[in-house]
Amino acid sequence: MALPLSILDLAHIGEGETAGDSFAASVALAQRAEELGYLRIWYAEHHNMSSIASSATSVLVAHVAAHTRTIRLGSGGVMLPNHSPLTIAEQFGTLETLHPGRIDLGLGRAPGSDQQTMRALRRTPSSADSFPQDVLELQGYLRGESRIPGVDATPGKGTNVPLYILGSSLFGAQLAAALGLPYAFASHFAPTALEEAVAIYRQEFKPSAQLDKPYVIAALNVIAAETTEEAQEQFLASKRLRVSRFLGRGRAFTTEEADMILDSPAGQQIVQMAKYSAVGDPGEVKAYVERFAEHSHADELIVAFAAPDRKAWMRSAELLAEVHV
Repeated sequence: MALPLSILDLAHIGEGETAGDSFAASVALAQRAEELGYLRIWYAEHHNMSSIASSATSVLVAHVAAHTRTIRLGSGGVMLPNHSPLTIAEQFGTLETLHPGRIDLGLGRAPGSDQQTMRALRRTPSSADSFPQDVLELQGYLRGESRIPGVDATPGKGTNVPLYILGSSLFGAQLAAALGLPYAFASHFAPTALEEAVAIYRQEFKPSAQLDKPYVIAALNVIAAETTEEAQEQFLASKRLRVSRFLGRGRAFTTEEADMILDSPAGQQIVQMAKYSAVGDPGEVKAYVERFAEHSHADELIVAFAAPDRKAWMRSAELLAEVHV
């Protein structure tokens, strides 16, 4: 039986587009994903990135939730070092109150920004050091068992919004196991530690009030098209786009320049980030996704549609849903 299938919507702002265009596309994707049977859609917190519109993650979740009916929505994730646990409990408690039974709260330890942006957020690198304690404080607010006497989250108290620990290293795996929480691994861009992290999580897992056995969500990229050639063209275009995004420092490269960089050591690092990518016609994508599910020992798959064109990633969502049965 195929694993549950979910989506990581990176809320891209394409060339010549506005954030409003991105939000409209996120709503359209969520509505179509709901029709196709996807389990959930998550949005990631990023700051000071001109190509990503999901910086105010909880606000975007609220907008999409208001335009859908059944699909689960949440953060993948909120970078907790950027916030007070009370604030996040109030935000997601509000979401759960407005849309009961549909809200997830995925939590990450990375700041999701650079040093200057961290300064603008009034945070320091040491903010991440208290991540385990902050998760417990946040959990207490949502359960109605505040760890700070006399302080409750309203809304939030008693909503029991489910928490997920996100990670790309062994730290997150160990923390999720110790707290008895589901674990989502960011293998769509950080593939190296996937196998070891999942193994450690499963070995060290301790049951909790939220979860009685380990639950792993593994991420991968998907580009599905009518033909292999079309999918491979889109994959190459996505890699060229990554070159500009990660190495361009504000400038765009020509196709020839991007291809030269992809052949360099720096470019190969970008290629390696997309190690786990299902690219091809529907049959090829189905086969790859099945292999990845077995390889990752996952209980659920969450996909990032890597094609740079909106119509192409909508089509990827449709083709994947058709064959993933």
